[in-house]
Amino acid sequence: MKNIKIIMCLLFVSAVAKAQQLQTYIEEANGNNPEIQAFNLRYNIAEEKVNEVDWIPNTEFNAGYFVSEPETRTGAQRARFGFRQMLPWFGTITARENYATSMAEAEYVEITIAKRKLALSVAEIYYKLYGVRAQQKVLGENIQLLKTYEKLALTSIAVGKASAVDVLRLHIRQNELVQEKEVLEQQVFGIQTAFNKLLNREYDILVETVTILPLPDEDIVFGYDALALNPELLKYDKLYESVSKSELLNQREGLPMIGFGVDYLPVSERANMNFSDNGKDILMPMVSVTVPLFNNRYTSITKQNELRQREIEMQKKQQLNVLESAFAKAISQRNQARIKYNTQEKNLKQANDAEEILIKNYETGTIDFIDILDIQELQLKFQINQISAVTTYYLQSAVVNYLITQ
Repeated sequence: MKNIKIIMCLLFVSAVAKAQQLQTYIEEANGNNPEIQAFNLRYNIAEEKVNEVDWIPNTEFNAGYFVSEPETRTGAQRARFGFRQMLPWFGTITARENYATSMAEAEYVEITIAKRKLALSVAEIYYKLYGVRAQQKVLGENIQLLKTYEKLALTSIAVGKASAVDVLRLHIRQNELVQEKEVLEQQVFGIQTAFNKLLNREYDILVETVTILPLPDEDIVFGYDALALNPELLKYDKLYESVSKSELLNQREGLPMIGFGVDYLPVSERANMNFSDNGKDILMPMVSVTVPLFNNRYTSITKQNELRQREIEMQKKQQLNVLESAFAKAISQRNQARIKYNTQEKNLKQANDAEEILIKNYETGTIDFIDILDIQELQLKFQINQISAVTTYYLQSAVVNYLITQ
């Protein structure tokens, strides 16, 4: 019972360390990955557009000189100076800002999606790297086991209970396992390089992984309603809202614009005449209004916005179908992995029992090294299958986590 408690404690510590280690890698990837940095810059641009839309039409200044000065009662007009300023209807600038803000919020959701996808990629490569290294460890243990069998075979040859062929068979089997281990080493190099590139660092940096990755006793059960908060769906809500803001802006831009201005005309005094206002300059304030009499443009934009919102609704439904399919597939494959793991656990126990029987036969003076190799091959197969099941379980758990985590 004491040993069991120690083992359970070690497994718990390993699981906690695994979660912390993986989370550290994910945080490093979020800080260094160029794609995430590009998304952040896009969001910064979208935020800056809020300032961009806070504008009014350019102020118009004009000046003119009368080549032929027109005479008026008070004198000849020499020139004309003026300025005009058009102003959008009340609330138009606020509508622009609201629309730009809604687009920035949609870009922020894109950052969230990109980070989640990056976290999923980091987790997937991490678990694949763990699986390959676990297979390497198992192969190394089996190579050492075969060396032990080789010693038994050599001892049996000395007493005439085995032949040199048995030793050669053991050598051949060792060579095969060494080859498999070397092939896996190349796989580790490739997977580790891909992992480092996700974190935007040198390709040959050693990636640490846990050595033990136990399955949890029970699986957390999630319903399809957990998908409702997935950012890939929230993105469409933000897009729908941005179209609503766009329509409010369209309605504001379809209203009249008000203009203010002043014209100033300097007037020359009339010679040899004395009367009031002689040579008095002219100052003429003005107000103007632009009326969108031909507003087919704004009507068309309204229709486009309605169609765009319907399109977004259909896109959201389609994306929900995709996410639900992925969720069902991930849950199914995770459950399959647990079934396979449990089956391999039983098979491995029976193979170990068979191995013990063969070793006891050796102690009584009889041993069949062909049976030994067969059992060893079965043991290795079950161990590899078990590692594959564990890797698949955590890979699919990462997918589930991506789909349902807010």
